[in-house]
Order: sequence, then C-alpha cells, then structure tokens
Amino acid sequence: MLIGEYKHTIDAKKRLSVPSKLRREVGEKAVLTRGLDNCLFLFTLNEWEKLASKLGTLPLGQQDTRSFVRLLLSGAVEVEMDQLGRILIPDYLRDYAGLKKNAVIAGLFNRLEIWDEEKWQAYKSEIEKKGDSIAEKLGELGVI
Repeated sequence: MLIGEYKHTIDAKKRLSVPSKLRREVGEKAVLTRGLDNCLFLFTLNEWEKLASKLGTLPLGQQDTRSFVRLLLSGAVEVEMDQLGRILIPDYLRDYAGLKKNAVIAGLFNRLEIWDEEKWQAYKSEIEKKGDSIAEKLGELGVI
C-alpha cells in the first residue's frame, strides 16, 4: 500500500528520488502522468493497466469523457528507476505541475502524487480547514 508524505528535491538532471519505503511496491518501472489539481500521478504498471483499461471503455461521444481520457493517457510516460531509485520527470510534466526544486510525494493507496512543495502546503492547508465537512459528506455516503 502506498501511503505517507515525503519531501524530496528534484536534481539538476530533472530526477526525483522515490522514497525507499515505497520503491519495492512501485517496482522498477512505473507510469507517470498528469494528475488532478495540477499534480502528477505515479502508478505501478499493474494499477496503470487497470485504470487505462477502464478509461478505454468510456464512451467517445461525451466531451468531458474524451477530455479526461486525453488528460491522463496522452500525458503518460513509462519511467524507470535508476539504481538510486530516481525517476526522470519530463519537462512537459514538470511544467504542468509547476515543479521547482522542492517536491512532495504523497502516497494515496494505489498511486503516488507528486506536488510542488509550495502548492502542496497551500492545498493541504485548505483541505485541513474543510476536514470536518468532507468527513460529514463521506459519512452520508457510508464511507466512514
């Protein structure tokens, strides 16, 4: 299970180190793509195949569906960890997420999210203020 919050830096060669606690579960190869809220998603190959298969079955006739599928699939790239557990983040994905030097890797069960540290802190601060109301809505859905 991919969980936790980790701070890392992006080096001069545009590489980001995947936390050592998560490397085994992520595997040597993974898929990196545009995420939601201007972060990046990093999926294991297995999780990516599940998601891509579901996306491939969505109806082409709906504009929102096409747009969402394009967002995730066209931006996807297979990445390979080097011996030190680093992945190379392509420029177009760094630009999309506004990644600078400091990044946060957040584990979210079946994927990792990669955020610019400043954006993550702002997002997290805003969500923490809404925690009770979010929990209440999830309670209404029977989630918690």
